Amino acid sequence: MTMVVEAVNLKKVYMLGKVPVEALRGVNLKVEEGEFLSVLGPSGSGKSTLLNLIGALDKPTDGKVFVDGVDVSTLNENELASLRRKIGFVFQFFNLIPRFTALENVELPMAIAGVGKEERRKRAAELLETVGLADRMNHKPTELSGGEQQRVAIARALTNNPRFLLMDEPTGNIDSKNAYEIIQLVKRLNREKGVTIIMVTHDQRLASEANRTVHMLDGLIVKEAMNKA
Repeated sequence: MTMVVEAVNLKKVYMLGKVPVEALRGVNLKVEEGEFLSVLGPSGSGKSTLLNLIGALDKPTDGKVFVDGVDVSTLNENELASLRRKIGFVFQFFNLIPRFTALENVELPMAIAGVGKEERRKRAAELLETVGLADRMNHKPTELSGGEQQRVAIARALTNNPRFLLMDEPTGNIDSKNAYEIIQLVKRLNREKGVTIIMVTHDQRLASEANRTVHMLDGLIVKEAMNKA
């Protein structure tokens, strides 16, 4: 299998005033192409910090992150921007633009990337159909439920054919019924489309839906388990 992401002895220290806080204390992690990995842990365990480092949104204090075998620390700002376009980000808060329709929200990354209007509109419509929103694409975020808004966010994250999706508490801002539906959608994308997914969550039940779970505590991976199919 192709290794998509590798973290090697990752450490991250933040300064709280004059007090150093160790968010990560030496994390090693490998993620293969086509995996659905969940990163489980309580608040403050370092899981979101790990996600930010993998996504090149932050830099480690020590250690390295490799994406497709490339050491992220060797990249300049332009190369980092190109790398981030290979990653789909889905956050707890949907970050949709209120005045845009679902279709326009999904089109936006492609517009920024310079994709022509006709092509990006066609792809955005196809992605919204993939996530079950073919009949809601002309609705604005205020006209959509929380679960529907998160589906739009997932469609948007897929626009540039990312190498993998990073999902930070993707069900944290929706009710349990919609959370279940979102996770089933994520599983289907992984199974049918081969999308590699790394999902951070504090919910044991959601984590168990992934193929593999790593458990984090106090900035370290303390356990790893394969989940039942």
